[in-house]
Amino acid sequence: MIEVHELTKRYRGKVAVDGLSFTVEPGRVTGFLGPNGAGKSTTIRLILGLDRPTSGTALIDGRPYAELERPLTRVGALLEAEAVHPSRSAFNHLLWLAKTNGLPTSRVREVLAETGLADVAGKAPRAFSLGMRQRLGVAAALLGDPGVLILDEPVNGLDPEGVIWIRNLVKRLAAEGRTVLVSSHLMAEMALTAEHLVVIGRGRLLADTSTEEFIAANSGSTLEEAFMRLTGASVEFQAGEGR
Repeated sequence: MIEVHELTKRYRGKVAVDGLSFTVEPGRVTGFLGPNGAGKSTTIRLILGLDRPTSGTALIDGRPYAELERPLTRVGALLEAEAVHPSRSAFNHLLWLAKTNGLPTSRVREVLAETGLADVAGKAPRAFSLGMRQRLGVAAALLGDPGVLILDEPVNGLDPEGVIWIRNLVKRLAAEGRTVLVSSHLMAEMALTAEHLVVIGRGRLLADTSTEEFIAANSGSTLEEAFMRLTGASVEFQAGEGR
C-alpha cells in the first residue's frame, strides 16, 4: 500500500505539490491522472525518496522508501526511460541491477522475455526506439518481483500493440494482489486501464474515486470534458479505445 498524507513540495517559492493526500490500495490499478505540469512526477519522486517533501509524508507499506530493505524487491518503478548506461547492453543493465539487489541471473532472462526484449538483450539501449526503452524500464521495475509498482507515463512511445500489452500487464499485476499506481495525462487510456482514479491539478487533489463513479458522475459529458472541467487544462484524447 502507498499512503500519501498532506504532502507538500515547494521549489524556490513555487508550490509543486500542495497538501496532497491519497491512498493506493493493493489489488487494483490506480490511475494517477493530471495534465502535464500537475505535479504527478514530483509526487512520485517524493514517494520514492528521490526528493524531500517540504512537509507531509509518503509511506510504502507503512515505511518511507529510504527505510526499505532491498528496495527493488519491494518497489518497482518506471520513471525515465533514458536512465540507462549508454553503452551497456540491455541484459547487462538488468544484470547490474539484479546483482546489486541479490537477485539471480535467471530473473534477468525472465523479465526480458516478459517484456518482449529477449531477442535484443545483447544490444545497447541507445539503439532502441523510445517504446523499446520503455519496455526495458518496465523490465527493470519487474526485476525484483515487487509487491508495489509505480509507473510514470508507461505508454509513452509505445505502439498500439505495446499499449495493449502494458494495459494487460498492469491489470494482471493488480489481480495478483500488488499495489499498482500508473500516472498518465491520457484520460481515455486510464478509463480503460484503471479501476480507481486519483486526479490532481496544480499539485492539489481534485478527485479520488472509482473509475466507474467518475464516469457515472459525468455521464452527460465526455471523459475528456470532465477532465478539463476538473483540471482547467486541455487533455490528449487517445483514439481507438477498442484496442
